[in-house]
Amino acid sequence: MVADALIYHPTVAHYLKFVSTTVGRDKVLRTLQYFSRFLAWYLYRTNHPQSTISPFEATKKQFGLTRKLMRVGKFVEHFKAAAIASDNKSMDPVLRYTAIGRQLGYAGYMLFDNATVLDATSIKKFAASQRLLREAYRAWFAGISCSIVSSLYSLYKLRERSLNISEKDGEGVVEKKKVAKELNAVRIQLISDLCDITVPSAALGWANFDDGFVGLAGTVSSLLGVYGQWKKTA
Repeated sequence: MVADALIYHPTVAHYLKFVSTTVGRDKVLRTLQYFSRFLAWYLYRTNHPQSTISPFEATKKQFGLTRKLMRVGKFVEHFKAAAIASDNKSMDPVLRYTAIGRQLGYAGYMLFDNATVLDATSIKKFAASQRLLREAYRAWFAGISCSIVSSLYSLYKLRERSLNISEKDGEGVVEKKKVAKELNAVRIQLISDLCDITVPSAALGWANFDDGFVGLAGTVSSLLGVYGQWKKTA
């Protein structure tokens, strides 16, 4: 009876839906990857022996490689999303152009990242891989920057819209709640993007962030991603 209650519990069904998605698995692996990055840095800074640090360095490296393989071919999805945004003439011009920029940035990141898979897996090493990786980080930075601009603009527009809603009738109350929900989603996305932009910034040498800061920032954005995907699969 206890086993049946556990097996057929709604949370178990929700969990199975979550892990059946590529995004769900990627966000969990990303959380472990970046938290391991932080722990490896922390243990090194606190003078722990290499034998203690090595498992976390290996976790960071292997989970990063696993995620790289999971991203193979994903650039097509982002090119398609950019084309759809470009065709959406009814969309707010700022949101439309930032959506195009975001998707093209992510597509470029995935494309260049995919080009380094053979080198990363040691199947075929080639000298140009590091240059391609830098181009991938530049494209990722551009995509995240567009996403941040989009979020800031959306916050401004939603707050402006919220101020113009009258709560004297039921329709206004419902609309107010809808706007509040949208505001919360945009804030979460903005926090996630601000955390994520530390990764390409540090990799390109544009910001002096150490592994500990990048690891914590990546962990936060990954947990937000896990939370978002968990809600989507509810």
